[in-house]
Amino acid sequence: MILVAGSANLDFVVRAAHIPAPGETVLGREFRTYPGGKGANQALACARAGGVATQMLLALGEDAYAAPLEASLREAGVGLHVRRQAVTPTGTAFICVSDDAENAITVAPGANACLRPQDLPPLAGVSHLLLQLETPLDTVTAYAQAAAAAGLCVVLNAAPAAPLPATLLAALDVLIVNEGELAAVSGIVGDVDAALAAMAVPNLVVTLGARGARARCGQAQFVQAGFAVDAVDTTAAGDTFCGVFVAALARGDDWSAALRLACAAAALACTRAGAQSSIPRHDEVLAFLNTGPA
Repeated sequence: MILVAGSANLDFVVRAAHIPAPGETVLGREFRTYPGGKGANQALACARAGGVATQMLLALGEDAYAAPLEASLREAGVGLHVRRQAVTPTGTAFICVSDDAENAITVAPGANACLRPQDLPPLAGVSHLLLQLETPLDTVTAYAQAAAAAGLCVVLNAAPAAPLPATLLAALDVLIVNEGELAAVSGIVGDVDAALAAMAVPNLVVTLGARGARARCGQAQFVQAGFAVDAVDTTAAGDTFCGVFVAALARGDDWSAALRLACAAAALACTRAGAQSSIPRHDEVLAFLNTGPA
């Protein structure tokens, strides 16, 4: 079983011709709300697209924004450990999606900032812990250390990018980042090879957007090409990758197969609007792989 500990946000999404520059006002078009948050997206991806038993630790407010988040996760079969906040509201994210499928996101953490080390549920029966950085860093570090001590495989998606303390790095089995996050955590800009080699973690995955992904498992190197799709919205593509990749590892897939499955699921997510609403089912990912290249 996978345990995801992290954020849940209600996403407020507006589509526009382009993402506003600083000081610019852009007239948008359609507006919708979607369940989101990196933690919740990844938990749902583990369960729905990855096809693996998944639980999630999350914090929510006592407000109307919490209901669609809980409903979306439960519908996907994710077991929930909810830490309810009486005063602090549920987290929210404000997203502009451009006509070329790019996005700009601002997050108001709300209840996500209230997760504490003592909130971690019992780890019996859990094989993998998946973390992100939309909850307090000291809490993330405490969870990683507790899971490592219990013998779990500890995976961190270092997003949004932040300096990573040595105590957190020492507890990790797998670090997942995109190119910008890799530069931020390694201090090496513009040289993926050097950054892959320099990071003091046993295993490292770098997502490359439409170009696919690269990885280092110990000293072994892996390259997975991206899958060509007509992108509509890239929101949650990275989260889909993370969830499906960890689900594949939990199922016992080798790294090549896990990277291929995760890249295919992320590509499919780009063909649909929203965060959790865009994450495909496991059978859809398998069907896509059976008919597509790469």
